[in-house]
Amino acid sequence: MKFTLSAVLLEAADLELESAFWHQLLGGTVTRTQTHHFLRIDGFPAFVIQLAPEHLPPQWPGGRSQQMHVDLAVDDLEAADRLAVSAGARRLSPVGDVAVSPATGSRVYASPAGHPFCLRAE
Repeated sequence: MKFTLSAVLLEAADLELESAFWHQLLGGTVTRTQTHHFLRIDGFPAFVIQLAPEHLPPQWPGGRSQQMHVDLAVDDLEAADRLAVSAGARRLSPVGDVAVSPATGSRVYASPAGHPFCLRAE
């Protein structure tokens, strides 16, 4: 039996804000329905933003569980950091220090809906 990851779903109270963030960060195309936005990116499973009007953002670390997070390998950590922040990400760690070694470092962010994700130098 073979399993293949077909999609990653993230909940958000604001479909437009969350899907616009991931689209700006990762590119691809967005298909919208009233309850879901489907982001198709070459080489990725589908990213699906699902409407959850009562969604409460994770308070990670040290609060409400993160439930899951996305790790993204990047070839230019500094450029990826600038793109993520300009797209609307909130840096969680390191908060103010962006001088982590670009060759070996990683940074943790939250999307506009509060979903944690990491950018890791590859």
